[in-house]
Amino acid sequence: MKKIFGLSLFFIAIQLCYVETFTSNLLTPGTVNAVERGLNYLAKKQDPKTGAWLNDVGYKLNTSYRVDNEESPHVGVTSLACLAFMSAGNLPGRGRYGENVRKGLDFVLSCVHPHTGYISKYGTRMYSHAFATLFLAQVYGTTQDPIVREKLQSSIDLITKCQNAQGGWRYMPIAMDADMSVTVCQVQALRSARNVGLKVSKNTIDRALAYIRRSADTYSGGFKYQDLPIRQSRVTFAVTAAGITSMYGAGVYEDYLLRKGLNYLMNPPAHEPHPPSHHYFYFYGHYYAAQAMFIAGEPYWSRWYRQVRNELVRVQQGSGAWEDNTGYNCPTALAVIILQLPNRYLPIFQK
Repeated sequence: MKKIFGLSLFFIAIQLCYVETFTSNLLTPGTVNAVERGLNYLAKKQDPKTGAWLNDVGYKLNTSYRVDNEESPHVGVTSLACLAFMSAGNLPGRGRYGENVRKGLDFVLSCVHPHTGYISKYGTRMYSHAFATLFLAQVYGTTQDPIVREKLQSSIDLITKCQNAQGGWRYMPIAMDADMSVTVCQVQALRSARNVGLKVSKNTIDRALAYIRRSADTYSGGFKYQDLPIRQSRVTFAVTAAGITSMYGAGVYEDYLLRKGLNYLMNPPAHEPHPPSHHYFYFYGHYYAAQAMFIAGEPYWSRWYRQVRNELVRVQQGSGAWEDNTGYNCPTALAVIILQLPNRYLPIFQK
């Protein structure tokens, strides 16, 4: 018994050393400082009247961003900002930024349509609905608040009902076609709800996974924006990161499509957006790449994280914000989430 107990302690020590190596040595003092400055910026930018973060409300149009409502309380950006605070260990009403999370939560809950479960305000779309659902699931997992559960269940029901014949999702709740960038958000929302005990239809996940597989481009190793012939769609870093993360969200962790996709991310085409371009593809793409690499583990994770960490720290502005062509609040929230992944505070970003 003593020998077995001693061996158990030895293997536990080895595991703890691995976790320590896997995370802490990546969080340099410069990284911690960048995160703190980013969180401080977000806290200052929260709208005191609504508890939301303001951002242009619009949607992606090819490689540009179309604005429908300027500087409005934004459901999706508010959810991402709150997730950024939760990535630092804050919960609603608890922690240094606990009040920021609580006020953000109140705003998101107020945006849940009582009859449909659609989480929308000022014209926000399915992207924002999914981010809000993800946020509510992370809150419910730590608080077990019955009000949050009720709203979360209705939002999950909407996602299930809105899955189209292709097996994916698009910008609006009812759509004939689908794309990978919207589909990944919905799959993550469904996975997060399932993780905290809500019932999610297996058929919904199976159909989504079939769509994701059809969107893979076996020639390049990446994923296409839509399930169309390669000449009618495009393969990009951001979409490939979304495809890999979607497969993980659907419960697939070993697959040749994952290996090819991860290799694509490690060697992206030279034309992919970089931080100085201020393009939202960069932040959105690395938000999903961060999760893909983290779940994939070594040899991908450390190499990728060091590179993106150094880039993000280098381009952070004096105010503590990051910038892209949608503004400041959204990329700042995404950057802070990416940089804090080694903290392991948000269960959705793990297996």
